[in-house]
Amino acid sequence: MEDLMRLLEGRRTYRRFKQRQIPQEVLDEILYAARLASSAANRQPLSYIVVRDERKIAEVFVHTRWAGALPPELGQPKEGERPVLFIGVVENTDISRDCDTDAGLAIGNMTLAAWNRGVGSCIIGACNKERLSGMFGLSANQSLHTVVAFGYPSHNSRIADMEPEGDCKYYLDDKKDYIVPKRRLRDVVTYL
Repeated sequence: MEDLMRLLEGRRTYRRFKQRQIPQEVLDEILYAARLASSAANRQPLSYIVVRDERKIAEVFVHTRWAGALPPELGQPKEGERPVLFIGVVENTDISRDCDTDAGLAIGNMTLAAWNRGVGSCIIGACNKERLSGMFGLSANQSLHTVVAFGYPSHNSRIADMEPEGDCKYYLDDKKDYIVPKRRLRDVVTYL
């Protein structure tokens, strides 16, 4: 159980990556983890678009926005820091028009499986879904939920306790590592 808790604690958002390819066996584990996620009524409305080609990654990157709590010059990955893999999470609206929970569970599984192999991730909802949907060749009954960026992190990211009235915005320390304030359990849990 301690290993799981350490894994959960380390699985933070990463936004700068080494330019090292992710082996196929690791990608297969990430996708298999998505397949294992629970699904409402087991309807399984999700599918996945894998973007590994360097040129296509650059095309996807242009339509993503990173680190909304930071100024673009600090939050947007620069050349040589960008992800080496994107996975688009696609909803089949003929199966379900409301699969945010399914998508969240699948994304959680993918990012945790990735982190188990040292691969960091960034879940990106701030993207041009219309343009990306066209690039991905999605049909009228498909909707892009999210894109998830993956790569081996070139920085650290850690949590810090947030004061009850404190600011929840993440920030960079003097080493350009991400510090992510989290509310304390005593501030968010009520026992009845």
